[in-house]
Amino acid sequence: MERSLTGAQAPEALARLRQSIEKIQHYQHDNAPMPLGLSEADRLLGGGLTLGALHEISPSAPVHLGAACGFALALAALSGKAGRSGRETLFIQTDMARFEGGAPYGLGFDLFGLPARRLLVLRARRALDALFAMEEALKCRGIASVIAELPDDSADLTATRRLSLAAREHDGIGLLLRHRSASMPSAAMTRWEVSAKAGARDPHGGLGTTSFLLSLVKNRRGPCGRFRVAWSHHELAFVPEDPVAVAAPFADRPADAAIA
Repeated sequence: MERSLTGAQAPEALARLRQSIEKIQHYQHDNAPMPLGLSEADRLLGGGLTLGALHEISPSAPVHLGAACGFALALAALSGKAGRSGRETLFIQTDMARFEGGAPYGLGFDLFGLPARRLLVLRARRALDALFAMEEALKCRGIASVIAELPDDSADLTATRRLSLAAREHDGIGLLLRHRSASMPSAAMTRWEVSAKAGARDPHGGLGTTSFLLSLVKNRRGPCGRFRVAWSHHELAFVPEDPVAVAAPFADRPADAAIA
């Protein structure tokens, strides 16, 4: 009798699973997106970075891992500025990621624009533990953004689907920081590849603003592009620099059409 009941429920369970997948793939959050302050990037993103969603960040080459981490931290700081200042940022790092990329430095985070008082750091032995912690944290109302740093490809399509569903619980942002670019399928809303870029010097010839070359290589809301930007830790804002060519839109649909 039990086997017959389970078999009868299987089509209904499969239908619910398909509906969940469709909601991930075609999801558009009811709340306004978080503008990056970059007119071209915000236009391609449909107004800004989607809240309640998962986003992937990776370096364009191993030497640019620090830049990729800096971009993730800038997004977390921007999230705190955009009306979520009472909520925390959780930085999850596996032991292997810490050995390869270094441990978080609180004073450096303060100077970068992300106050240590708003930062929670969690160390995980395995990537599986980090993914579980990220999924649970994304469901928490007290968390504005979650950064999970992974040195491998543990976050496969199944894992990113779970993270995307968890992110929908609230308007926080999930940032999956990979140590290398991944070509595997993912449920993330966007995927960014980041390179360090020489920034302008200050008036005294010293170090200037932190600058990035951002490549938006996946965008569920429209076409992709590349942007040269600087991060102002005083104003907690991105500043556009000299423009670079933007990838041409797909020929088989309008440029502003969402990707199904």
